Amino acid sequence: MSLGVNGQPVEADVEPRLLLVHYLRDFLRLTGTQVGCDTTTCGACTILLDGMAVKSCGLFAVQAAGREITTVEGLAPHGHLNPVQEGFKECFALQCGFCTPGMVLASIALLTSNPDPTEDEIRWALSGNLCRCTGYANIVKAVQWAADKMRATASAPTGMGAILAANAALGSSQGSPSASSASSHGGHDGG
Repeated sequence: MSLGVNGQPVEADVEPRLLLVHYLRDFLRLTGTQVGCDTTTCGACTILLDGMAVKSCGLFAVQAAGREITTVEGLAPHGHLNPVQEGFKECFALQCGFCTPGMVLASIALLTSNPDPTEDEIRWALSGNLCRCTGYANIVKAVQWAADKMRATASAPTGMGAILAANAALGSSQGSPSASSASSHGGHDGG
């Protein structure tokens, strides 16, 4: 089968009955995908399959043929954390860390489809991922933190967009009278 894993093409011969979670862990050595229950109950094995959060213990590896998989190992290229990973760090949203990769990936899937979720929407999206340590409060805060950061980053232009926006702002402020010059003339309208 051929598939993409964390942005890289992968070719493999696999047994038809091999679960995707075992393929990722045992063959590709992507051990951030946890094996928790093997019954799709705990969510520790959550990955992104074509951008959608799925539990990899409930799929055969061959079902991923021709598709794109993202595991937690694919989230921080060049050492730059994903905003959800940053949120988990900033909000102390982990203790033992066993559920964290699945929680992070489920959170990314949520924020991709809903960039401004309510607390209830976050709790619903993460309801298929069990944490036995934290009580979820800081996990919800972490997702809210990441959502805020992602919205702020998305609305702020970068690169050439930032240069063009700055030049446009500079040009408009130089070409029109400022509020301070209007007030220095006493604010009269000539009448």
